[in-house]
Amino acid sequence: MSYFKNVTNIQYEGKESKNSLAFKYYNPDELINGKTMEEHLRFGVSYWHTFTGDGSDPFGASTMIRPWDHYSKMDLAKARVEAAFEFFEKLNVPFFCFHDTDVAPEGSNLIETYENLDSITAMIKDYMKTSKAQLLWNTANMFTHPRFVHGAATSCNADVFAYSAAKVKKGLEIAKELGAENYVFWGGREGYETLLNTNLKLELDNLARFYHMAVDYAKEIGYTGQFLIEPKPKEPTKHQYDFDVATALAFLLSYDLQDHFKFNVEANHATLAGHTFEHELRMARINGMLGSVDANQGDTLLGWDTDEFPADLYSTTLAMFEILNNDGLGKGGLNFDAKVRRGSFEPEDLFYAHIAGMDSFAIGLKVAQKLIEDRVLDDFIEERYNSFTEGIGRDIVEGKADFHKLEAYALQNDAIQNRSGRQELLKAKINQYLLESFANVRV
Repeated sequence: MSYFKNVTNIQYEGKESKNSLAFKYYNPDELINGKTMEEHLRFGVSYWHTFTGDGSDPFGASTMIRPWDHYSKMDLAKARVEAAFEFFEKLNVPFFCFHDTDVAPEGSNLIETYENLDSITAMIKDYMKTSKAQLLWNTANMFTHPRFVHGAATSCNADVFAYSAAKVKKGLEIAKELGAENYVFWGGREGYETLLNTNLKLELDNLARFYHMAVDYAKEIGYTGQFLIEPKPKEPTKHQYDFDVATALAFLLSYDLQDHFKFNVEANHATLAGHTFEHELRMARINGMLGSVDANQGDTLLGWDTDEFPADLYSTTLAMFEILNNDGLGKGGLNFDAKVRRGSFEPEDLFYAHIAGMDSFAIGLKVAQKLIEDRVLDDFIEERYNSFTEGIGRDIVEGKADFHKLEAYALQNDAIQNRSGRQELLKAKINQYLLESFANVRV
C-alpha cells in the first residue's frame, strides 16, 4: 500500500518552480568542485522524528495524522518500515538513521526485545536491497525507559550498566548486519542533576570503560563503521558529560579514546551550549574530529531543544564552509534530526519540511564554495595574522622565542599598531554572496 498517496517523487525543478513539492535549489546531480550535490551533502532522514514523532509536548497530546497509526506493536513497526522506504524513495535521499526503539518495540524482557529487533532488522535489510537509501548510523535509546532514570553507562546501578552494554552490543551487531557507515553514542542521561549525590569520577571512569568495551567488541565482530559521539549540554540531565565538542574532546583525550571516535555535531545542541553551529563544527574540524552532522536549528527565543528544520541560510552557508574545509564528511552525512511543528500535522508536511532543509543546505553549499574559491575569508584571516609569518611572530610560531627574547623585543618596540577586525565588512560580504547567488551573478 501507499502511505503518501498525495505525493509523487520529488524532482529538482529550479528556483522558478511554483511546485511546493519540488526542489528549487537542491539538484542532486549538479557538480560542485568535482562532486555532485548528493555526494557533498549526503542527506539522511531521522526515523524518530519522521515516523514515530506524534506532535505531543509537555502541554498537549499528539496531533500528528499518520496513515499507519491504526496499527500497534510489531504490526505498527512493520508498517513504519514500509512507510519509511516509500518516503526515502519519493524524497530521493541516500541515507536514514534510527534508534533501536524507533524501529522495534521493547518486549517484556531483553530476549523478546532482541527478537523484535531481529525481525525488523531483517525486514529493513530486505528493503535496502532494492532501495537507494542506506543506513548512515544507528544508535541505542538509553534514556526513555524508567530503568535509565540515573543514566546508562554512568548509572549508579551496575545492573543498568550491564543492560546498557547488552543494548549497544546488539546495536553494533545490527550496524554490521545493515552496513551502517557509523554508530552513534548519544549520551541521553549520561550526566547528573546534582553533585550532592554524584560520584563524578566513578561515572566518568565507567563511561570510558563502556566506550572501550564498545571499541573492543566492534573489532571482535569485524564492524568497521565510524564511532561518533554527539555532544549536548543539557536535556534530559542538567549537566551532560558531553557538554560540547571541547568538553567531549577533553574526555576522549583523558581516557585514550581519541583515535576511535569523531563527533556528530548538532546545530541545536550548539545553541544550547551557548555556541554557534559553526563554532562547534570548527572546533571538531581543527582537531580532526568532525565526523557527521545533525542538521536542524533551534529557536533563540526558547531555551530547549526545538529541533526545527534548517532554513537559516546564513547558518547553512557557514556550516558548509566548515564542512568543505574539512574535505567533506567522509562516512558521515547531514541527518535531519528535525521535526515538523506541532501544528504541521499532515503527512505532506514531512515532505515540505525536508525539501526546505535540503534546499537550504544546497544554497549554503554553493555560496560556501564561492567564498572558498574567492578566498573571501581566507585572505582576510591570512593578512590579519601575517605578523606571525615574519620577525618575532615567526620566532614564536617556530618555538625560537622565550620570555627573555620577547621582553627584549617589547622593550624596544613601543609603536604597537593594531588593525580593525572588520567584522561588519565580512558579514556584508557574506550577505552579498548569498544575495548574488540567487541572481546567478558572480561577485
